[in-house]
Amino acid sequence: MSDVEHANGGDEHATAPGGDAELRRLRAEVADLRARLAARPPDAAGRVRAHPNLMRTRRAVAALLVALAGFGLVASVIGVWGARTTLETDRWVATVEPLPENPEVNAAMATYLTDQVFTHLNVQGRIVEALPPRAAFLAGPVTDAVHDHLRNRVRNFMGTEQFAALWQEANQFAHAQFVAIAEGESETVNVQNGTVTLNLLPVINDVLVTVSQELPTLFGEELRLPALSSGEVPADLREKVATALGVTLPADFGQVAVYQDGDLTGFQDAVLLFERGIVLLVIGTLVCLALALVVSPGRRRTLLLFGVAVAGSAVVLAAVLRTVGDRLLERVPEGLYRQAASVAVHDVFRTLRDRGDLLLWSGVALAVLMYLVGPGRGAVALRRSAVSGLRAGWSAARSDRVGELVVRHLDVLRIAGVVVAALVVLLFASWTALLVILVVLAAYEVGVTLFARHAAERGRAPDAGTAPRVPPVAGAGGSPP
Repeated sequence: MSDVEHANGGDEHATAPGGDAELRRLRAEVADLRARLAARPPDAAGRVRAHPNLMRTRRAVAALLVALAGFGLVASVIGVWGARTTLETDRWVATVEPLPENPEVNAAMATYLTDQVFTHLNVQGRIVEALPPRAAFLAGPVTDAVHDHLRNRVRNFMGTEQFAALWQEANQFAHAQFVAIAEGESETVNVQNGTVTLNLLPVINDVLVTVSQELPTLFGEELRLPALSSGEVPADLREKVATALGVTLPADFGQVAVYQDGDLTGFQDAVLLFERGIVLLVIGTLVCLALALVVSPGRRRTLLLFGVAVAGSAVVLAAVLRTVGDRLLERVPEGLYRQAASVAVHDVFRTLRDRGDLLLWSGVALAVLMYLVGPGRGAVALRRSAVSGLRAGWSAARSDRVGELVVRHLDVLRIAGVVVAALVVLLFASWTALLVILVVLAAYEVGVTLFARHAAERGRAPDAGTAPRVPPVAGAGGSPP
């Protein structure tokens, strides 16, 4: 036997006693654990056997609670928006104030006001009386021309600051009526027969003043009507207009019925229940989510289900609201008025749609994030691929060639980021999308700038270990050159 083999054999025999001791220790530990398990009381063993059932129950309860929390979150957002928009006068006025700027709404309002004047003032009869008998055949074309002229004057007037003040005052008064009926305080506001109306008579008054100055023969003389320079409306304005025109005007002249008594049956109880229910809904949503996280044996999975519940609830409730809106629009006559009503509903619900989109994408993002951090095969494969890709990209980005390209074209990259962000904003026209795009753009601009600065500094720094060579100096102990 060689010396090496003798040494190896000696080491093996030397460690054999230690291995036997470790084996005896492990056997003793296993025997002790078996004895402890056998000595357990029956109830403990029963609990051990019931553990899988308990886990399944906890998962089911957590899933139910998180589904309620997801639905409650979306419903809470809709409820809070509805309460603030419909029951706060200032917020409602701010919501409907820009509506006349929309072409469809502007055209519908101008047509309605013009038809009101032509219907109750018998404009065609006045034109027939003003024309000589032989020119009576011109009454129709002249009436159409006057109708178009009056409608254009109304549309022009709707673009003035004077109309803006009258429109704001009319909506404030109408909303005060609505809130008074909804909260059971109609005795403080003049509400007739439970009907809420939008008073557009001041607009008709000011339009008639302008038209009478341009076409005095239409009314026989220049009308003496009050000039409404502010949003204040005289209480007897209808009587003054009727006296100036020499006609009898109905009580609903220039009035747009917004809410009828039949539509408000039981509305006060519903509003009271709604106001109380919103608070309970918000609190209940938070409680359900907290309990779901406490009960759940796997919080990551619970948060994933919460994201799915939020996204699904947002889609379902959006479909329900769309259906309700379509049903309401069916009550409006087809044509110009329905188009205007559709545009008005779209503008009023714009903020709610933005919040719904935010909830939808937030739920999707949460669900995807919780899936990616989980132990699933797909998630693990994606994480490995992402890490490999990031490492490869970082290695390529740190190369001198990429750094030189970024430094050389830094301004082009900055401008390209702004252009791409502007194009994305055009595709997603909402405040939420604008905020996200601005954050991403800022991060991109800062990242590109810092990377270019780092690359420039790395290019200027000398390489380590490349100190300049110093030629040998001839001297003592050295041979002369």
